[in-house]
This record gives sequence, structure tokens and C-alpha cells, in this order.
Amino acid sequence: MAASRLVFSLSRLPSSTHGINRKFQPFLLTQTVAPSRVRALRCQATPDSSEPQEKLVVDNGSTNETSPASKEASSGFPESPNRDVNRRVAVASVVAALALFLSTRLDFGISLKDLTASALPYEEALSNGKPTVVEFYADWCEVCRELAPDVYKIEQQYKDKVNFVMLNVDNTKWEQELDEFGVEGIPHFAFLDRQGNEEGNVVGRLPRQYLVENVNALAAGKQSIPHARAVGQYSSAEARKVHQVTDPLSHG
Repeated sequence: MAASRLVFSLSRLPSSTHGINRKFQPFLLTQTVAPSRVRALRCQATPDSSEPQEKLVVDNGSTNETSPASKEASSGFPESPNRDVNRRVAVASVVAALALFLSTRLDFGISLKDLTASALPYEEALSNGKPTVVEFYADWCEVCRELAPDVYKIEQQYKDKVNFVMLNVDNTKWEQELDEFGVEGIPHFAFLDRQGNEEGNVVGRLPRQYLVENVNALAAGKQSIPHARAVGQYSSAEARKVHQVTDPLSHG
């Protein structure tokens, strides 16, 4: 009886597939999917079946944009600076370069010619009643050139109280002074009191403090200097390139 009823019910169904589709359409598809919104069609195997099944992935219109912070965190690199930061960095670099240039010029740009130009003539230094520092030098003397910046700084600090004289050992004009002060190596610094008497000498490359302390003692009018006999690395005075300076005003 049940079987005959099932057969009868099936026989009353419309034979047209179109009728079936129209009748069961609300149950088969509840929402129309626009073709342009289909993102991907892929096969995926379900846990209950080893055969892959097709799965339709529909783009619902939402966008998952990653924020700059998350991008920075995921990439591991900081966000690049903006133009204002770049401009400030550029200005700071220029200022630093200028400061370095100026400091280099002040510390290492002083030459023996600069010292000679600012030095007093030897005769004038002996007659003005001030203590005097006499430097015997030569243009070819490497140690003399190296010490020039230090000597210049000391001269600028004490020039109102102490005379600074530069005598070129290559000039035959100073043969008598070379013998008088026993110059064998250069640079040779002779420290004279207010009456022109030698208190001591320093020869060659030595710590800057040696010169500072001796000059300070002269400026203070002390009867002795801390470093009366000190010898460092120097150039031999035997390498003199003797010549006669014809300019009567020259003291180099």
C-alpha cells in the first residue's frame, strides 16, 4: 500500500524540469550572486570525504587593508621619515660639517709663516722690558710645522705680557744667536727674562704643557721656569739651508 502511494505521488509531479525549477527555486537559491563578485573557485576536501569538493568563495565587498602600524610591525622596519625630518637632518649635517671645518682650520691651519708674520723683531723684543720667547725654526723642519698651532694659541693668550720672536736658522743673520743659545736642534725655544737673560730652553716635540708652564712663569715675573732644560724629538740644525735675507726689516 505504501509503495503504491509513493508511485502515485511521483506520477503526479510535472514532467517539465522547468516546473521543478520554478517550484523549488525558493529552496534552492535564496540570494543571487553577481558574477563579478566571485573571487575564487577552489576544491577542498571535507573531513568526511577523501574526494575534493568545489567551494565558491564570494567577495562580500569588504576590504581588509592593513594599517601602517601593522605594516611596520610585520615588516620589521620603521616607517620612513617625512620631508620635515629629512630637512632637519640635512641642516644639522651642514652645521656639523661647518663646525668641523672651522675647528680644523683653527687647530691645524696655522703655519710657520703665520707665526713669523705675528712675531716681534728680535731687537724690539729685547728693548721693550717684557720677557721673551725666542723660537729658532726652519721652514723644512717637520716638528716646527707640527708645533705651530700650539705655539700660536699660546702666543694669542700671552702676547700682551710676553714677546714672541721667530728666528730662521737658515738665515745667516742669526749666526751669532745660534752660537749664543747653543742651538743644535730645532725647534729650539729660549726663554728670556725682562733683562734678556736666558732662564732655560726647550728643544723639540714635547707636551704642550711644557711651553704653557714656562710662558706662564715668565708672564708672572718668576725668577725661574719649571722646565729649564727639556729635550724631545727634534730636527738637526746641521741640515740648515743657509741663505742671506736681503730685506733689512725681515726678522725671519
